[in-house]
Amino acid sequence: MKIGRYEILDEVGQGAMGTVYRARDPLIERTVAIKTVPLAQLRQEGADAESRFLREAQSAGRLSHPNIVTIYDVGEADGLAYIAMEYLPGATLRDLMNRGPMPLDLVLDTATQMAEALAFAHEHGVIHRDIKPSNVVVTGQRGRVKLTDFGIAHLVNSDHTQAGQMLGSPRYMSPEQAMGREVDGRSDIFSLGAVLYEMLTGQYAFDGDSLPTIVYRVINEAPVPAASLRHQLPAALASLLARMLNKNPQTRPDARALASALQALAPAAPHVPAPPPSNRISRLLPMLAFGTPVIVFLLIGVGLIVIDHFLALPRQPLITPTPPPASTSQDAASQPAADAAPGRLPSAVPAEPTRLVDKPPVEADAYLAGLDKKQVELRIKRTELLLKYTEQHPDVVQVDRQLEQLRIERRSYLRQLQKNQKD
Repeated sequence: MKIGRYEILDEVGQGAMGTVYRARDPLIERTVAIKTVPLAQLRQEGADAESRFLREAQSAGRLSHPNIVTIYDVGEADGLAYIAMEYLPGATLRDLMNRGPMPLDLVLDTATQMAEALAFAHEHGVIHRDIKPSNVVVTGQRGRVKLTDFGIAHLVNSDHTQAGQMLGSPRYMSPEQAMGREVDGRSDIFSLGAVLYEMLTGQYAFDGDSLPTIVYRVINEAPVPAASLRHQLPAALASLLARMLNKNPQTRPDARALASALQALAPAAPHVPAPPPSNRISRLLPMLAFGTPVIVFLLIGVGLIVIDHFLALPRQPLITPTPPPASTSQDAASQPAADAAPGRLPSAVPAEPTRLVDKPPVEADAYLAGLDKKQVELRIKRTELLLKYTEQHPDVVQVDRQLEQLRIERRSYLRQLQKNQKD
């Protein structure tokens, strides 16, 4: 699979606007991350969606900083808009925060690097507008922080205003952003304050059971003081955090002053103990303790049934020529093109048309048999992994992706065989 000149290696995940792949640039033998979104989808999301996606490359491409992801290329190919950027092996800040409260020295170092990235961006006229833990990657042995995803970045001097649009993640957006007003760099400072609060306390600064509740609290309510959730927190840090989360943008520090203030607090960091784990994590433990074994055994049972089914299949192609119905050509002409959309892996693969499996094949097909054999091997491996891990383990996820790609390849190959036999 290729996107433009880039050879796709595997899927990294789903971003705010599309799919992200790990890919190889054959011209310079470099591994890159490819962020893609179908052009048709962009146009459905609004007249400015395509320009907003490409503006990510324009915004981040002009920023060269150790704490900002590097953009290499931008373009359109095969119905996709794509951005090729620096591939960052490592964990997101969200992954780290999910493990529990963070040590204060790590919190301050992370927040300082984020503030330095924002200071550089703001000085070059770029506002991020979507600061949140999942948009921060911690990579390398020394914990280098990289700010990513300028997908809704706003150029201060741009003619395309975003007034009236509520863009961003509700728990981390500023009050002015939540109200759809024009924002500047101080909006990013508020968002960074919400992230810092969560790193310090293990709890969201603004939470609720619904989107309206969260937005209301962002606009009208102050969070519980961080010092009451994390004892012995330096008074200077608590005061700085309160200024970052002030509803009035004029009261917040700018990014450069914030970075300096955080650096000055670093010497006191090792002496402050971490708070106990957040309730939002501990509440899940009883459910996980009971539900995980049940889910695992159910998945093992389903896996064994599927393996038995594949082992029982004859090693021949599942296609036999059958006379097409009178409406075949018309149906083929009206078939949706979604299955053939390049660069996207469907979340669920439809069942094969019944005419492909009605009768036993005429002759053996080595390639098809090889695909079936590989599927069986992967399902056995998946079942073995599930005996030790849950579905969240990266090895299980990787096997699932390979199985999905095999299913897509098998279906495509069957269709091609059927087309050849009809011709």
